[in-house]
Amino acid sequence: MKNLVTAVLIAGLTALTTFGAQADTSSTFTGASDHITTGKVTIVRNDDGTATVTLHEDFSLDGAPDPRVGFGKDGEYALEADLGALKNLTGKQTYIVPASVNLDDYNEIYIWCLKFSVPLGVAALN
Repeated sequence: MKNLVTAVLIAGLTALTTFGAQADTSSTFTGASDHITTGKVTIVRNDDGTATVTLHEDFSLDGAPDPRVGFGKDGEYALEADLGALKNLTGKQTYIVPASVNLDDYNEIYIWCLKFSVPLGVAALN
């Protein structure tokens, strides 16, 4: 019994370690549509099925009407994966990705201008 418990604990720790190694994704924004957007973005998958998107301290957007944060794929913004209004033009900020959004469906994170339907900044997710 003791060996079985040890094996289960080791397998569980290995699974947690593997998940943790794959959980974080980070990238850097580049500007789009003649806007200057810079800074690092990180995505961390949470245990409850949600994820947290963090725009880091070095994040900056030069300004635009109605900037949003959300995901897209292959150059197309996905309105169904919109995380809400950009909180600040500069600095660290976080956004929660609902469990209903499958991160595997997207390969980009956007700063998006909803008013004019154009990207303001894009970060490729690898």
